[in-house]
Amino acid sequence: MIFIASAAIILPLILLGGLNLSATRGMGLSALVVIITGYFFWHLSPSVLTASILQALHKALPILWILFGALLMLNCLRATGAIDRINQGFQSLSADMRLQTVLVAFLFGGLIEGVSGFGTPAMVTAPLLIALGFSPMAAVILALVADSTPAAFGAVGTPLTVGLSNVTEKTHVLNLIGLRITQLDLFVGALMPAVLILILIMWFGPKDNRLKSWLTLLPWALLIGFVYSGLALLSALFIGYEFVSIIAPLGTLIVAIITIRLHWLLPNQLKTHPWRTTAVAAKTPAPSQMSLIVAWFPYLLVVILLLASRVIAPLKQVLIRYANLSWTNILGYSQINSDWELLYSPGTILAIAAIIGLLVQARSLKPLLPTAGSVIRSMGNTAIALGVTLIMVQVFTNSGLNQANLPSMPMYIAKFIAKYLADVWVIMAPFLGQLGAFVTGSTTVSTLTFAQIQADIATNASLSTTVILAAQLVGAAAGNMVCVHNIVAVSSVVGLSGQEGAILRKTLLPGLGYALLIGIAGWGLLHLLA
Repeated sequence: MIFIASAAIILPLILLGGLNLSATRGMGLSALVVIITGYFFWHLSPSVLTASILQALHKALPILWILFGALLMLNCLRATGAIDRINQGFQSLSADMRLQTVLVAFLFGGLIEGVSGFGTPAMVTAPLLIALGFSPMAAVILALVADSTPAAFGAVGTPLTVGLSNVTEKTHVLNLIGLRITQLDLFVGALMPAVLILILIMWFGPKDNRLKSWLTLLPWALLIGFVYSGLALLSALFIGYEFVSIIAPLGTLIVAIITIRLHWLLPNQLKTHPWRTTAVAAKTPAPSQMSLIVAWFPYLLVVILLLASRVIAPLKQVLIRYANLSWTNILGYSQINSDWELLYSPGTILAIAAIIGLLVQARSLKPLLPTAGSVIRSMGNTAIALGVTLIMVQVFTNSGLNQANLPSMPMYIAKFIAKYLADVWVIMAPFLGQLGAFVTGSTTVSTLTFAQIQADIATNASLSTTVILAAQLVGAAAGNMVCVHNIVAVSSVVGLSGQEGAILRKTLLPGLGYALLIGIAGWGLLHLLA
């Protein structure tokens, strides 16, 4: 039965990662197999299967809406020339791709994660990297890998507030778990800038002097990493878990810009010979008359609107209450629901910012309708791939509503693993979190699914529950690198639909490595707390 329960995990890895099928075909076959096994082996009724399919299709809509908003903003910025101006701004700060990777993918992406989450950061940063001269594949890989460390606290602490709601709702307990996350990530998360630079150099750069190209920038990368981890730790300790992924990337971004301006811990040749890839030449658009503030205005507006909508309680209540397109009790099942607060969605905020950006930058809305039309036409294959992916996910997660008195498939897998690996559970806990994110595509949903069993195992094995739950959250955050629907969405933004298997193969190694290091860090933290 364990192999049947694991079909939703094994099949995508084989079909996408091994056979290199497109997400539409690979996830379509996976969904079909999971439906069949759910019916025959888990004894899911036709009504549960139908409700799960309807839930999946509804859940695809808010994700596609975010994708639409991200693509609309990108294409509007291209139409006004703002993307070229942003490119010039980064080039003037540093034309070195290694530094740009950290600034855009890790720090700016981390800020977007802090105020939005739910796959938005990679969809925003990947196009910016391409505008800076990165190949589409490099842009997607770097954006996905970077959207990991900040994701444990993403969307103003949602993975803790919502993800741990089945375990605890006490603020002081959530703050303690948040502190444990920053302690686990103090050294592991600090390596992320260096890892991103290494990935860029080894997989997408010239073949000569690779090690030297990395080592010369290692001191600066470690500085930025430890500033980020240090700010995260201090934020969790003195302010609270909700603002860790806002304060840490914003503060570190300021430090990074200052160190680049002062050329501190950077090799001298950067000024005259910035590192570039040979595959893609740096784009040097004609000088723009647009100011850098005006060019960045739509992105700044996105950050402000997202932050306001999540922090100002009365505004949040209004946005959630009106134009609420959520679907609850699907086909009469209270456990099968799908949320979509249209006004509260990052997609709506991205679309509003794109429209206001057109008014500010071009003083005209003339490009809006043609741009929106082209965006919608480009999203067809993504909609199909996302739909079949979520069908598989929802049948998998709803499989507890069976007539065979079996636990749900994810719970069955978790209990099977725990039975044989309880003695080394602190090492395995982040992998379970990552497994949940790989299938569900969400740090929050992974934690909702597995937090209770993580807590139960910790109690039975006399381990610190806060450390184990922290490992679950960090592991789930690392799962952002490999979750299929994130890969599908980002690939669509940069025109790499059909390359999802190749992307998964690239992100799998850093994803598994991250989870392993967090497990080792958890083992060390348990001994320090003992």
